[in-house]
Formats: sequence, C-alpha cells, structure tokens
Amino acid sequence: MRSCAESFTGYILRALGRDYGERLLPRGLDITLCDQLFLIASGLIWNIYFAGFAIVFGFFLATAVALARFSENPWLNRPAGAFIFFFRGSPLFIQFFFFYSAFVLLPRGGIDIPLGVVTLTVDTSPLTTAQVGGLLVLILNTTAYSAELFYGALRSIPRGDLEAADAYGMAGFTRFRRIIWPNMLRLAWPSYTNEAIFLTHSTTLVFLSAFPARQQSGEAFYYARYFVDQTFNPFFAYPLVAAYFILLTLAIIGLFGLANRRLNRHLPQEARPRLRFRPQYIR
Repeated sequence: MRSCAESFTGYILRALGRDYGERLLPRGLDITLCDQLFLIASGLIWNIYFAGFAIVFGFFLATAVALARFSENPWLNRPAGAFIFFFRGSPLFIQFFFFYSAFVLLPRGGIDIPLGVVTLTVDTSPLTTAQVGGLLVLILNTTAYSAELFYGALRSIPRGDLEAADAYGMAGFTRFRRIIWPNMLRLAWPSYTNEAIFLTHSTTLVFLSAFPARQQSGEAFYYARYFVDQTFNPFFAYPLVAAYFILLTLAIIGLFGLANRRLNRHLPQEARPRLRFRPQYIR
C-alpha cells in the first residue's frame, strides 16, 4: 500500500504524461484515497490549460467579432451574426464531435481539408489531439458567447459618453481605446465573469468527447471516471472533482473581481457593481 508521499510523487504531475510520474495508473485494490486525491488534482493542469488559453484568445476574438456585429457594414455584421448564432445555437458537446470528425475522420477517409495555413491530412497531428483540437473548439465557443455579451454592452454605452468624445475631438482608435472599449468591458464584465466560470466547467467535456487521451493523460473528470470504473464507488471521486472546481470558481471570481474593481475605479465605492455568480444550467 502506497503512502500519501509516494502517491504525491508518483501522480501529482502524471496528467502531463508517463514521463512525469508512474507509467501505469493504479488499479483495483491498490487504489488509495491519496492516489485519487493527487491524480485528479494533476488533471486540473489540463482544465486550467484549456480554460486559460480559451479565455485569453477568446477575449480578443470576441472583441473583434462584437465590433463586426456592431458595424453597419453588412459584409461584417452578417458573418459575425451567423458565427455567433451557430456556436450559441448548437450544443458544445456536439461541436466537439463535429470538429473531431473534421480533424480526424475525414482525413482518415482520404479527404484532405485545406485551411490556408495548414492542410488537414491523415498525417496531421496537432489538430487531432485534445490539447489543440479540443482547445480550438473551446476558443470558438467562448468567442461566440462573449461576443454576444460585448455586443450588448456596445449597444448600452451611454450616448453622452460618445458625444463627449466627439466634443473633445476623439476619433478612430483613440475614441475606441479611451471611451468605447473601457465602457464595453465595464458593462459586460459581470456577465463575462460568469462566461469564464462556465467555460472552465466545460473543460470537463474535452476528454468526454471523441478526442483521445494519449498516454492516459487527461483532465480531472477523466481520472474521476477512471477511478469510478475501477472502484465502483462514485461517492469520492466525483465529489472531489466538484470540490476542486469550486476552488477554481472562487479563484476566477477573485481574479475577475480585481479586474472589475480596476474597471470601475472611477466610481464611488457604493456605486460599483458587484460580481455575482449565476450558474447557467442550460448552455
């Protein structure tokens, strides 16, 4: 029977691959509570990876899509509206299967897919992995949801602020940087915080879809399912995953709360909007 120190050494980085801990996962009667505690914790590395990169890239892409949606040019707002409608109108789980089919199954069937910078073939490896293909799906999905939030915020910017910018002679990028963008973020930030939380929870779907976990390298829920299959006891692994994600949620609320205070630093303390977590039960 392993000690907790041995479990920590063998499994705390095991989610990165077999080169970073025990080559084989614990099985059957050899599984201890510490094994589950540290191996599931190691899987959070991938949850944080997916959520972190998706939030960063999705934030900037969502800003661009929201501006295109807000534009009066039909060549910009119609494609942006169609993009938002598609990714908000279809379930995230279906999107994972759709893109897996495009990245893996079609090239295996002899159908190469040109994407401009790369052509997907049967030998193309990065997009067929969860670490790249699954991340791309999360980026596109959160871009659509965040763009709709930012678009609504753009429409809600006080007209007086824009008129004041015009009176000061602001135009172009200066007007966007000093007036439009800060107001957009200030209005959308509480809702965007909830989107970031939900995106973090959605990372549990990556390995639940068809994207493979190579070298038994998966995220927290992947290892929780493994332990349940081995021990036939769902009353430790699943609550443990929930507890870890509650901690991640608290961390996100704290970080986004700091940003929220920064965005509203010009307002009196009693007038600053407070962040409230409002879970979305239906995506």
